[in-house]
Parts: sequence; C-alpha cells; structure tokens
Amino acid sequence: MFDSIFITSNHDGGFYMKIEVWSDFVCPFCYIGKRRLEQVIDTLPFKNEIEVSFKSFELDPNVETDYSVSIEESLAKKYGTSLEQIRQMNENVINLAKSVGLNYNFDNMSPTNTFKAHRLAKFAETKGKLGELTERLLRAHFIESKRIDENEVLIELAKEVGLDQEEAKQVLENNWFAEDVRKDEREAQSIGVRGVPFFVLNRKYAISGAQGENVFKNALVKVWKEENNIE
Repeated sequence: MFDSIFITSNHDGGFYMKIEVWSDFVCPFCYIGKRRLEQVIDTLPFKNEIEVSFKSFELDPNVETDYSVSIEESLAKKYGTSLEQIRQMNENVINLAKSVGLNYNFDNMSPTNTFKAHRLAKFAETKGKLGELTERLLRAHFIESKRIDENEVLIELAKEVGLDQEEAKQVLENNWFAEDVRKDEREAQSIGVRGVPFFVLNRKYAISGAQGENVFKNALVKVWKEENNIE
C-alpha cells in the first residue's frame, strides 16, 4: 500500500515514529480520534519519540457553506431521514466526545466548506504551527460554533496560534497552498483512504476511524517494538 517508510534514527540509536493523520475540520470523529490518540501517546514511555502530522481531507469538497441552515437540517436532507433521527445520532456523538473531554455544540453548527481552512493549515505547517492550528480549528467549529469558512474568523484563529495576520490574509485571498491540499487528497485516494480519521504509522500500518484507546495503544507499541527490534 505504501511506497516508503518514514523511520528516522535518533541520537540514542532508536527510532522516531511518524504518525500521519488524514482528517477534516468538520468531521466529529476526527476530533474524537485525535484526542484519543493524544491521550494514548501521553501514557507511552516513548511518547517524546513520536511525531504526529496532519493531512488534508475534505468529507465533501462540493459542500457550499450555508449558515442559514442548521447542521441537523442539512444532514436530514442528505440522508433522507427525520430531524429527530439526526438529533439522536448527534446526541450519541456528543456523548462519545464527552468521553474524551470534548463538549460538542451542534446547536449553532452549519454546513461548512473546509478548503480555506485546509489551505491555512498548510501555511501553518510551513511555520511549525500545524498542530496548534489543527486543534484550534477543530475547537472553533465543534465547541465554539465559529464560522471557519470566513476569512476574518480564520485570520483571528491564525493570530491566536502565533501566525502573522497579514500573511494569513494573503494565503486566504490568493488561494495559496491549494495544490498542497490537493496533493494530500490525491495521496489519500492512492492509498485507499475512504473515510476519516485515517492514521498511518511509519507508512507500514493504518488505523481507520476513531478507534478505542486499546487499538491505538496496541498498534503504537507493536510498531515501536518492530522498528526497534524488541521482542
């Protein structure tokens, strides 16, 4: 499936582990999966040898941002079901998010295109702020109900994580980093990513979905032992 393996020796003779995560900022399970992964990593003795990077993926590249429509109305129309069924589904997601310390707010959420946010994240990556902006965008959408398709909101979020406001404005207004986003999406297609979150460990193993903590822990320990020749 993968054409290369990212394994980098450290000064002690061990290996850094690289985890690549394909995700979208409006994917509720992506935020949950991210938090579960972080919580598991924090328990591992080799946690400082793990690097996590985020890749772009749009759940629906053709969705049009519409803040006059609730996310419940949008989902009900998309799936041809009732608002009550969608509310129950969202309640289940809310409870799942709470299990990892996230308080989702679906009440003021609307269909949102994330291409701008992904471009801004690619810019943040060039400044060493990808992790910080990824977390900030997810929190803004799912917890604070911020409109992450609006330039003003994105520029403010960029400022909050230490990025230059004028540079962020230039990125958004000039469609910069568009090809970087498309490259991630083409790569996802080439390795068979059908949904997110999708985690790739050292280009050898993949985990699909917001799996339980044991799944993450077992996979991370397995890869670590293999790469370090530990029985």
